[in-house]
Amino acid sequence: MAKLRELRRTYGFDEVAISPGAITVNPEMVETDFSVGEVTISTPILGSAMDAVATPAFAGEMHKQGALSVMNLEGVQTRYENPQNAIDEIASTPREEVTTVMQKIYSTPINENLVSTRVEEIKKTGSHCAVSITPAMTKRLGPIAVEAGADMLVVQSTVTTARHSSKSVKGLQFPELLEMVNVPVIVGNCVGYEVAMEIMETGIHGILVGVGPGAACTTREVTGVGIPQVTATMDCSQARDDYFEKTGKYIPVITDGGIRTGGELCKAIASGADAVMIGTPLAQSTEAPAKGFNWGMASPHPALPRGTRVEVGTKGSLQQLFFGPSSVSDGTQNLVGALKACMGMVGAMNIKEMHQAEVVVAPSIKTEGKHYQLGLG
Repeated sequence: MAKLRELRRTYGFDEVAISPGAITVNPEMVETDFSVGEVTISTPILGSAMDAVATPAFAGEMHKQGALSVMNLEGVQTRYENPQNAIDEIASTPREEVTTVMQKIYSTPINENLVSTRVEEIKKTGSHCAVSITPAMTKRLGPIAVEAGADMLVVQSTVTTARHSSKSVKGLQFPELLEMVNVPVIVGNCVGYEVAMEIMETGIHGILVGVGPGAACTTREVTGVGIPQVTATMDCSQARDDYFEKTGKYIPVITDGGIRTGGELCKAIASGADAVMIGTPLAQSTEAPAKGFNWGMASPHPALPRGTRVEVGTKGSLQQLFFGPSSVSDGTQNLVGALKACMGMVGAMNIKEMHQAEVVVAPSIKTEGKHYQLGLG
């Protein structure tokens, strides 16, 4: 008799809460630094490699807030001498036509000379330079970016594994890549313990966690694939901890996607993340190049778009987003202030101590007296 399949219960941000600690500390005393290799930032937030929130100028603005922007090396920045024109065209196109327009804009070939130009422009702002590449283009564009001064490579695909079956020529091998470049390599995205462990064993320096949760991502709608972020983060952070115990090498976990509020940032860190990657909250800043619009990296796929342009509006400056003062009461501003307050409540002096906080399954917030609050928006 065949074994019956059982569904595993998984959890997203709305289904959990963080338990207060037995001791508390003053939020002004907590430490939020995040490091990968020689790169250290004081705000544990990376910007998604989306063209709507990643230009050289925006990287400079992120740097001013202690955060790190990640620029897409396969987006408009390396396809056009004046990429802002392409961003403006996407943002101004009627909704029913925008996917076709994006497919046209992203069909222009990548100009390898622009890779060095954009890296140099980012470095001139004083920021660390982090760039994102898909596995298929990494060996071609990665060395160019590093030679121009890039401080970090983010190798990113919708779903990443250490083992990939294909009839094509040999694909990207992470050990081989690490011999080609001498900067930290972050790899993503993945959601499971075994896959995270196998990727860490290739020698990479950091791992992105998340498949399907982003506001501009439709992977779950189009393909049905995805794992809620709390469970995904816990599973991958357990792999990180086990790998550290076995090797003494600590591989940071970065939760990527679905984080909009301070509470979700705190839950991601408490679930085991060392930092988070956000996109839509950045797109809502006054400094964002797309002025209130956002779209995912897979949106212009020529055959199967897995994303859409979303109008997210403009809420405030990056300063307000990260440090306040907040002009709203829904938790979407002063993210770092919320994180520090939460760390104080659980008695965590730093991010690693925050990993020890108890995370509990909780009823929907609407059932706990917040219904009228949520209706105010």
